[in-house]
Amino acid sequence: MTRFDSAKEKYAALGVDVDRALSLLASKAISIHCWQGDDVTGFENTGEALSGGIQTTGNYPGKARTPAELMADFDKAASLIPGKKRINLHASYAIFKGERVDRDKLLPEHFDAWIAYAKERGYGIDFNPTCFSHPMVKDGLTLSSPDEEVRRFWIDHCIACRRIAAYIAKELGSPVLNNVWIPDGYKHVPADRLGPRARLAAALDEIFAEKLDGVIDCVESKVFGIGVESYTTGSNEFYMSYAASHPGVYNLLDNGHYHPTEMVGDKIPALLTFFDKVPLHVTHPVRWDSDHVVLLDDEVKEIATEIVRCDALDKVLIGLDYFDASINRVAAWVIGTRNMEKALLNALLMPHAKLKELQDSGSFTEMMMLQEECKTLPLGDIWEKYCEMQGVPADASWYEEIRTYEKEVLSLRK
Repeated sequence: MTRFDSAKEKYAALGVDVDRALSLLASKAISIHCWQGDDVTGFENTGEALSGGIQTTGNYPGKARTPAELMADFDKAASLIPGKKRINLHASYAIFKGERVDRDKLLPEHFDAWIAYAKERGYGIDFNPTCFSHPMVKDGLTLSSPDEEVRRFWIDHCIACRRIAAYIAKELGSPVLNNVWIPDGYKHVPADRLGPRARLAAALDEIFAEKLDGVIDCVESKVFGIGVESYTTGSNEFYMSYAASHPGVYNLLDNGHYHPTEMVGDKIPALLTFFDKVPLHVTHPVRWDSDHVVLLDDEVKEIATEIVRCDALDKVLIGLDYFDASINRVAAWVIGTRNMEKALLNALLMPHAKLKELQDSGSFTEMMMLQEECKTLPLGDIWEKYCEMQGVPADASWYEEIRTYEKEVLSLRK
């Protein structure tokens, strides 16, 4: 008997169908963010430093400098990650063949190279307006700015992005999540909290006015950021209320965008009570939204557990969002994405029906006992089998490929 067979028997004793779990995991796509590979630089070459609360730390060698390098790095990472994949793009990753245009004039054709790349590999694509690191971010404000010219620029940018998302969806035959996040807020206590939010609501109404096929619209809140410590226009309360009152717009949950004691795992079933979709960004915050590489920690496990126990694999749209320039960037993709998949596998291998039955019957002692027993079940043996089925290394041997890639490719980038 193999270790997998033995592990399978242990899970079966608890009523868990391992084969079904592996099948479900293999069918769930994870949207992997392109910006880990180049420190959120993009291809605009505007000379603008990162701003809007966006920061990367570290100077590990080998950062991708061109579309070809970024795509090659993504390919290397993807070859070591099991399961279905999507690519999450920012508008600043437009690839211009001729004349460059500003963000408010972006066209679908500026993403044809990404569409061709995704088609060839069978990936879906998700999209994001890039409302930061640009001269038209004035006084830290975009869609909530009192300056009509500034507000108009960013409204037009977001409208252009929705049309790009619709074009991508049509070309790939797969819906595109189009996520609006803005850095707007104030460093000091504001004299007017209502005005900026009224302007933001009006701007969003204009952005979402056009009905577009294949686009899943969402907005992303944040509790605070660098330079906006006292007030964030797009707060959770604001966006939750906006999404609830605007059918077809969803509230994206980023687990780095809340107070440290708030758990996104608990928010998922709350939103599923009222929304048919819940967009999600998974990161690893350290004391605040520091966007560290996703680890297999308690919070990520709890997020995955709620997705599975709510039978919401098809409703929760899982994306990753982190960027670390202090370590090998390709390895960061691999580590974080594999950890998200491990968390999902762990959740799929739990006896949720039995645990729910115990809760509903008031058998809390037995429920606690079973929850604790599940923590030491042989997850690793099932993970190894899954990786084998997916044709990727199951253990740490994948890192040797990263070492070779760094030596032969990344180290030559000067």
